[in-house]
Amino acid sequence: MPTPYETPIGSWTRPTTFFWAATGATFGLANVWQFPYLAGQHGGGLFILLYLACLLLVTLPLMVTESAMGRYARHGLVLAMDGFVRSARRSRAWMWAGRLGVLAAFLVLSFTAVFGAIALAYVFYGAMGRFIGAGEAEAAGILSALVSDSRDYRVFMGWHGFFLLLVVWVSMQGVVDGVERAVRVVAPAMMLILLALCGLAAWSGDFRSASDFMLDFRPADVTLDSLRAALFHAFFTLGLGMGVWTLFGAYTPADTRLKRSVLAVVLMDTLIAIGAGLAIYSLAPDGHSMEGERGFGLLFLSLPVALADLPGSQFLVAAVFLVIVMIVWTTSLSLLEPVVGWFQEWTGAPRGLSAFLMGSSVWLAGLGSLLSFNLWSDERFAGGTLFRWLELITGGLLIPLVSILISVFAGWYLTRNLTFTILGKAPRLIGRIWFWVMRLILPLVVAYIGLQYTATSLVALCDSGSNGLWCKPTVELAPSSMTPTAPDAGDSNNEAGDAGGGGEPETNPGEPGEKSGKNGPAGQESDPNNGDILYHSV
Repeated sequence: MPTPYETPIGSWTRPTTFFWAATGATFGLANVWQFPYLAGQHGGGLFILLYLACLLLVTLPLMVTESAMGRYARHGLVLAMDGFVRSARRSRAWMWAGRLGVLAAFLVLSFTAVFGAIALAYVFYGAMGRFIGAGEAEAAGILSALVSDSRDYRVFMGWHGFFLLLVVWVSMQGVVDGVERAVRVVAPAMMLILLALCGLAAWSGDFRSASDFMLDFRPADVTLDSLRAALFHAFFTLGLGMGVWTLFGAYTPADTRLKRSVLAVVLMDTLIAIGAGLAIYSLAPDGHSMEGERGFGLLFLSLPVALADLPGSQFLVAAVFLVIVMIVWTTSLSLLEPVVGWFQEWTGAPRGLSAFLMGSSVWLAGLGSLLSFNLWSDERFAGGTLFRWLELITGGLLIPLVSILISVFAGWYLTRNLTFTILGKAPRLIGRIWFWVMRLILPLVVAYIGLQYTATSLVALCDSGSNGLWCKPTVELAPSSMTPTAPDAGDSNNEAGDAGGGGEPETNPGEPGEKSGKNGPAGQESDPNNGDILYHSV
């Protein structure tokens, strides 16, 4: 094995590891349960081009900046900011950009693992044939029994602990023997299984209908809401503002072509999202009936039902959810890295101990989200469960704020010489575009995203019965046309959702009693719905 160069917290041994690790980190559940729907509803292939434009012109510069800062500083986001603050002789208050980024990664990981637990359970449920011949009612019953039954929540806790154990155990092995080896095996394996499912879909599924839905150019469906949808998806699904890219840049060998690698990750992420959508809509025998669905309901209700009567459904359901587990597992491993790296740099503790302590803390924090769906479902603050408020705080405040701080600091508070030294070699035109996007465009766009996200989240809480001050009828927080990001499990053809579908949280949650199993065995609000699962979850 090649000998890695040394950094205080670890290093990759191969230049290509950055690509595999970043691909695993960026391809989250939103690309499975959100992107295919958005493409189908907002112009098909035209939406995909619009999405790529948002990536290249808005979010790609921030991805490059975070990665380049890490490679230059050879530290995680907190100490990297500390070094730049000292070099530029700026206020120590800028250190909060790093601290808040680590906090955001910790919180997002805490509830991401909850979805990983459900997917892991579904792999075994599918292999055991529990979905064979299942209809909507049976699938809702299986999901509610796992997630929302307050009398048997310990089973859900067991799956949650098992999933996090798989993540933490690998992290404890170290950067090279654990994380690098894992991502170099799991990320390609995930892509191969997904490619096999696409091949099966093309061979025996309704591949033509799925491709027409997702890839046909339909200019009439492209509106201003389409641009908003593309922009929100481009920002919230790439792991920005949480220190992941900074740490991966710090791990990267000097001979890695960082900017090209980041561009390759963005393109691969988009291709995988398209492939996942084609596979899902093609394999379902009535795939056209799922074309208006997305979110939690698509993944954990409609998809198992659609596959239940196919030949070899046990294999298909298990294989599909194995891919889902790989997606959430690689995302979770990536989110854990900046948290573990920060703890190592702060305390000097060994890698194994740091990973164990931080993983245990994530497990403990994740129990709050897990219990929000069952035992604590009636415990609400201003109309929202603990899980819902964690989503709102991370998506509406922490992630946008950290992104703005990084872009403003790099664009305005570092000297131009240091800024372009951090960026590295680049064509003059590309460098100028990057610099002015970081200075002017990105802070404004991300501020809009954060404010829009927060405003529509608060409106959604009002619809859920919140009595907060923002619910006064005289206060207009957001246009009534703002749309959901992850529709209700039972609201498969939500007209309001079709109107925009950007990155904003739901303003029109579904009513109890729909097929999502909202009222579990014990009568509590159960499975996550439009108002609970906001955009950036995973």
